Amino acid sequence: MSFAFQHDRYLLKRQVLALTGKFRIFDPAGNLVMYSEQKMFRLREDIRVYADESRTRELLIVKARQILDFSAAYDVIDASTAQKVGTLRRKGWRSLVRDVWEVLDAADNPIGVLHEDSPGLALLRRLVLGSLLPQNYDLLMSGQRVADLRQRFNLLAYHLDLDFSMDSARQLDRRLGIAAGILLATVEGKQSN
Repeated sequence: MSFAFQHDRYLLKRQVLALTGKFRIFDPAGNLVMYSEQKMFRLREDIRVYADESRTRELLIVKARQILDFSAAYDVIDASTAQKVGTLRRKGWRSLVRDVWEVLDAADNPIGVLHEDSPGLALLRRLVLGSLLPQNYDLLMSGQRVADLRQRFNLLAYHLDLDFSMDSARQLDRRLGIAAGILLATVEGKQSN
């Protein structure tokens, strides 16, 4: 596994004014460790994560299973081995009020859940305050919080802190956690456009 996935904290920044979703992911020291870009003109989401902006070394592939799916499932694939790491599946109806995602292992068995902080705050975001109230997500495995994905307040840019430091046992594969951050930023980007 690439050294890029060994950190406990990352900062994801979505590029403003880009035709497709472009994301830069930084380690705790502020070094660029990953660059992600969606493929243009695709009916199905196809997001590639590279070691840097030269895009010569692909690290991850995040790919939607179907074209249109209210409960979309995104397979996360390690590009170096072409092996599926796991899947992130959005819970369609449950995500209308509060974003809820299921985290699945490589065999599609449920291993965790990623959800927006609270139904009340989620409704307040959707109906009144929008981007004035940054989003916060918790990722739970076996009932324990293993990750916190917290959007920073910034009217001009989208920044998401990915914090896996509470996962000392490393239950969560960092590749799945980073893919979750990219998907959240992608979905939020579409909702705010």
